[in-house]
Amino acid sequence: MTFSNQKINILETIPVCSPHIRMAWEGEYVVLAFPRFKRAWMRRLFLPKGMSPDVHVSLEAHGTAIWQLIDGQRTVGEIVSLMTERDPHEADYALRIITYLMQMQKDGFIKLKQNL
Repeated sequence: MTFSNQKINILETIPVCSPHIRMAWEGEYVVLAFPRFKRAWMRRLFLPKGMSPDVHVSLEAHGTAIWQLIDGQRTVGEIVSLMTERDPHEADYALRIITYLMQMQKDGFIKLKQNL
């Protein structure tokens, strides 16, 4: 991963929740919500009556556990360590966690900032 043409170690980055994401609990799992449209005029023009103005994404147990560890302080490496302590026997678990966090960044749920 690069920031400003500078190579950095993904394990040293800090995941931060994106400001437009809202979180709620549905039983034991986290549900993330974000607006369907960024601008109010687009919601008025394109959103059918009765449809939620937000998109809701339900995380499963694995995703909920990772989401709970994203606090803006822990690095990706620390999150990987904490998660692998929970299930040390799964092969390639660290890679699975990193891939999940990268997908969350790609989808706009989190941002990865450099650990300065």
